[in-house]
Amino acid sequence: MSLLAVLAVVAAGLGAGTINAVVGSGSFITFPTLVGVGFAPVLANVSNTVGLVPGSLSAVVAYRKELEGQRGRVLRIGGASVAGGLLGGVLLLSLPGTVFERAVPVLILVACGLMVAQPRITAWLKSRGDRHPHGGIGLLAAVFATGVYGGYFGAAQGVILMALLAISIEEDLQRLNAVKNVLALLANGAAAVLFIAATHINWEAAGLVAAGSVVGGQVGGILGRKIPQRVLRVVVVGVGLAVAGVLFVRYW
Repeated sequence: MSLLAVLAVVAAGLGAGTINAVVGSGSFITFPTLVGVGFAPVLANVSNTVGLVPGSLSAVVAYRKELEGQRGRVLRIGGASVAGGLLGGVLLLSLPGTVFERAVPVLILVACGLMVAQPRITAWLKSRGDRHPHGGIGLLAAVFATGVYGGYFGAAQGVILMALLAISIEEDLQRLNAVKNVLALLANGAAAVLFIAATHINWEAAGLVAAGSVVGGQVGGILGRKIPQRVLRVVVVGVGLAVAGVLFVRYW
């Protein structure tokens, strides 16, 4: 890669790590950046997944204080994320590349829609009292399905997880965000192990994303408690819509 491309990928990793720690959707930045500097979509996706795992771990460390007292909750839900991430990775490697290329912009639009609708959905379910201290079978199934999506593509996985956790569990949002970071790490980590074992990874791209995202995870841990969620939601949805538009033009 050229020096300009290297700087662009590191900067994208920094931004992705920061956003992932706060709300999710970091792949909205890194995936199109890797495609933009010349990587094929599937190679960009698997390299991006591997590269973002260290950033996810960095975000978990940054939010370690909010994880105190939640070990049982994480253990109860985490297995669903691992299983889903593995299945999503298998689907990515098994299905034709054209399926991925055509599915990605649609998945991004769905994720944007969920991000926009999440506050209303949460408020509606809170009014009904349909939330529990640790979630239920429905939450496990939904986390598994989100893990499948995360292993397959992953952009806005964190957004979807936050929506599910906030809808299902009566808990402080900052503490739920810490759980979200762990679940995303488990799904992405499971998929990354599969990709490393079963397919080609561009280690230069993955390493550059990792370098940026590790720093970004720490930055996100600091900013996550300060940035208004409404502002962040608008930025992420705007980026997502722009990326989806470009990919629709390119692959449809």
